[in-house]
Amino acid sequence: MKELSKRTETFTDSVIRRMTRIANEYDAINLSQGFPDFDPPKEILNRLEQVAHEDFNQYAITWGAQNFRDALAKKQSKYMNLDLDSNKNIVVTCGSTEAMMSVCDPNDKVIVFSPFYNAI
Repeated sequence: MKELSKRTETFTDSVIRRMTRIANEYDAINLSQGFPDFDPPKEILNRLEQVAHEDFNQYAITWGAQNFRDALAKKQSKYMNLDLDSNKNIVVTCGSTEAMMSVCDPNDKVIVFSPFYNAI
């Protein structure tokens, strides 16, 4: 199997994963993940049944669904007074860690505003 990039060698389990292991070990209530112990509202289940037969039942492409990127480009173009292209200037990631790994090089400086998710 191919080795992971050197950049990821220092990555550890997320706090959520670690807390889940601890909660399981001590048979504790796990507040770190969404494991509801109740059924979803009937309206949500009914809508889920409807959308299961529509075309939107697949993961979005890695860099974000086109309609979502289009909406972001439109909003940010107005907000930033720039002409942003949703295919050249907008990338959607699965969280800040993926975003930083995608666009940052070693020794880059990154500002993370509080509150934040402690991924490391």
